[in-house]
Amino acid sequence: MSEVKQQLKIYANKIVETALVVGAGGNLSMRDGTFMYISPSGFDLQGIDDDQWVKVDIKTGEVFGDLKPSSELLMHLECYRKRSDITAVLHAHPSYSVGVSSSGKDIPMLFPDAPAMIRNVSYLEYLIPTTEVLATAVGEVIMDTDVVVMRNHGVLTVGKTMKEAYFFMQIIEESAKVFTIASTVGSPRILTDIEVEDLRNLSSEKYRSNLLKDSK
Repeated sequence: MSEVKQQLKIYANKIVETALVVGAGGNLSMRDGTFMYISPSGFDLQGIDDDQWVKVDIKTGEVFGDLKPSSELLMHLECYRKRSDITAVLHAHPSYSVGVSSSGKDIPMLFPDAPAMIRNVSYLEYLIPTTEVLATAVGEVIMDTDVVVMRNHGVLTVGKTMKEAYFFMQIIEESAKVFTIASTVGSPRILTDIEVEDLRNLSSEKYRSNLLKDSK
């Protein structure tokens, strides 16, 4: 099994096991040269065999094989076409992130890991999933962010490795969870701009960030 397919299998299992998706929800892909491999449409992510990841030409969009790629294919293609620096795209439906963003609120920075690891988050108002309209909207913001929150839908993250994209997904979901908990007992204290900048300048956080770019 290729390294790309091995990573896809590992993280397909992880996002199901950590409840970032349920059933056949969510999709993920990785770049492999001028091609990408993406999860097939309608499959439970934990049930994808090694030969069932769908190969797609990034430039032309040509699909190889008999299986239909994820219905969010256009969104994945848009990310790779706009960002030559990324290797992985992950789309999930994390409950707290969807809940907070669907209320019209942004997910604030409440604890050190969030601002240290995520530089900024883009938000999109609800657009019909799987459409070219949604893919275009993601393409318009993906140059400036690694995390896109789609209200009433889900979250998309990208990374130089799948490990990095997955970590971004975990962090945004934990941030939304902490905000939800804090809001039930009082008024959450959001980190100030100065506190955020101080965290980003910590050598320890820069070291951890660099580790995520190592695919091993």
